[in-house]
Amino acid sequence: MIIVVDGLNRHLFGEVLDEMFELRARVFGGRLGWDVKIEDGKEIDEFDHLDPAYVIGLDDGGNVVAAVRALQTTGPHMLSDVFSAILDGEAPLRSATVWESTRFCVDTQRLNRGRDKNSVAYATSELMIGSLEYAKNAGIQDIITVIDPVMDRVLKRSDNAPYDYVGKKVQMGKVPALAALLDCSDERISRVRNFADIHHDVFLEEEQALELFASRKDAELSPANHDHKPRTDLEKYFVEQMSAAKNEAERQDVLKLIEALSHTFTPEQKTALLKTPRAFAHEA
Repeated sequence: MIIVVDGLNRHLFGEVLDEMFELRARVFGGRLGWDVKIEDGKEIDEFDHLDPAYVIGLDDGGNVVAAVRALQTTGPHMLSDVFSAILDGEAPLRSATVWESTRFCVDTQRLNRGRDKNSVAYATSELMIGSLEYAKNAGIQDIITVIDPVMDRVLKRSDNAPYDYVGKKVQMGKVPALAALLDCSDERISRVRNFADIHHDVFLEEEQALELFASRKDAELSPANHDHKPRTDLEKYFVEQMSAAKNEAERQDVLKLIEALSHTFTPEQKTALLKTPRAFAHEA
């Protein structure tokens, strides 16, 4: 599911934006090693203060699993002000019909490696579709995006290959960065939809999104779902093992061990352990 948060509705989705900034910190500051500013676990830069639009992917529980930022090129943007070395002396693109797309990221820890709705592949394709359709409906003809070679390959595999590139590759942290051009055409959107076999409307209405987040908050506040802080070394061990599980088989092994030792826990302790989130350590 996709929602769009911009300067008009961001006051309604503050917690969603916080989740997105935390995801960005894990991806760009952690996994990719980019030279980004992280404070309180969130990656926020000066361009986030220019009221950009954020296209955000959610799972069925309302958790942020993917996001990308869209910014006009008529004012300050990353390619002109941060990644200008990529341009290699060329003037930055500036047009009311060209937007910059940056900070494309997907939660490879929460999502699995399959092809289902909770997979990295699905979330990636859905975010591509959402960002292209949002831009097209806003009157945007082209997107300029700063990506790394891995994302370039992802675009090509998704039948969403850039039609051109600008400037040259430059080193950015652990990986090189390059600037690619994508048109926001019906043909491109159809290609990505056919590749991913996603043919439904991917957007969630604002009212539906608010209802989803309200339901999630109610569930979090429910006494039955209050986090239980482990008090014993054995509890701490099982929480660590559950969080370190890399796939469903490893998680089931931990659950079996909890069941085998269930006589050592109170009902409250056992319930809390079984609710430990699936922190599968998938990395792209």
